[in-house]
Amino acid sequence: MRFSKYFLTLVLFACGYLAHAQQDTVITLQQCLDIAIKNNLSVKQASVTAEQAHVGLDQAKDNLIPYITGGANRNLTSGRALNPVTNAYITQSVTSDNYNLSGNVTVFNGLSLQSAIKQASLAYQSGKMAYQAAKDLVVVNVITSYLMVLDAKELLGQSVSQLAVAKENLDIASTKENYGANTTASTFSDLKGAYASSKVNVVQGQNSLDAAKISLFQIMNIPYTKNTQLQPLTGQDLIGDKDVNAEQVYETALAQLAEVKAATLMRQSAEKGVQYAKGQLYPSLFLAGGIGTNYSNLNTQSYYSQFRNNYGTDVEIGLNIPIFTNHIKKNAVALAKLNLLNYEYIEEGTKVQVKQSVETAWANMMGAYNRYNALQDEATAYTESYRVQKIRFDAGVITSDLFLLAKNNMDAAELNLIAARYDYLIYSKILDYYQGKLTQ
Repeated sequence: MRFSKYFLTLVLFACGYLAHAQQDTVITLQQCLDIAIKNNLSVKQASVTAEQAHVGLDQAKDNLIPYITGGANRNLTSGRALNPVTNAYITQSVTSDNYNLSGNVTVFNGLSLQSAIKQASLAYQSGKMAYQAAKDLVVVNVITSYLMVLDAKELLGQSVSQLAVAKENLDIASTKENYGANTTASTFSDLKGAYASSKVNVVQGQNSLDAAKISLFQIMNIPYTKNTQLQPLTGQDLIGDKDVNAEQVYETALAQLAEVKAATLMRQSAEKGVQYAKGQLYPSLFLAGGIGTNYSNLNTQSYYSQFRNNYGTDVEIGLNIPIFTNHIKKNAVALAKLNLLNYEYIEEGTKVQVKQSVETAWANMMGAYNRYNALQDEATAYTESYRVQKIRFDAGVITSDLFLLAKNNMDAAELNLIAARYDYLIYSKILDYYQGKLTQ
């Protein structure tokens, strides 16, 4: 009879939950990832920065091609002026047109242009890696937050099951109380208090679930919808990797993690920046040329004839030698070297931070794994203890305080077991992130 009541309570709860779930919106982990990456402002900013670096690379390449300009102007003069045809001074109104096309190209400048291209190329690659790193960070945050929601949901389900058991015990005690069959005078009130505590646990479990869902929605940067449900993960998704060690993960991170790659590429870009600045100390050789023609109303030839007959060309080759430039170029080299030193520190700091984070995540993962294994034995033992104490309590052999102690021990062990399992999974996913396994 007691088993039937307990089973009926669970069935009714499950049916009510399923009926409610049918009305809820269900989203998958992949949908959460897609939404978060699309809406995350850091990802958007990293994308813009990468595109800016791409434009910088295009410009660095374009600096190798000739620079060409053209112009056209009309002059209207009156009074004493120079006759553009005879070069004699006259006093009358003159209309004249001039057209020109000119260009120049740098032939050599200490290979600065080539260094600038390499510098911009590495900066663009770093920008792309920084963009990927921003996405990877969102991915690991979404996955861990998703797991926290599932953890809170499973803990809530366990609390609801514990509430059903507490209700069953209270109902039995209530019946016995009516017949004066309880072992002690406080049995009914003890079980009533235990039932109330179980209801509090359910409320707290629901609050924790709501808080976890709100955190996930904030990461996705969308309004919170209370009735949204998460699709459960498969067994394959809920497998950790306890066999990895921190050193292996760190070595993989140095080769695979986008954040590390971005820092390394920016250091390499800064090295090319030093080469560019040094190239500016050398003489530069340039080639220039132009073509032009003109028209004047004082010339008796037609507009077309003047345009064709008056054109002239020029070609120039020049050498600029920086003899003294107020130390501008010398200081530019010094600044480039300091910039390189800064990026070396950034790269080294990134590696140190990754190493420390990997060691912490690995230690936490192994701690959660060992705790989970230990809690399995504890939960099994306390479940059996509760079963025995339940029989003894129903038979009137023990008092309610001993019975409730056994139940509280079992309930706590079951909740701790769930929490330890998800802690293990979450830290496993963090280590997957550092190994570059979560790239989208």
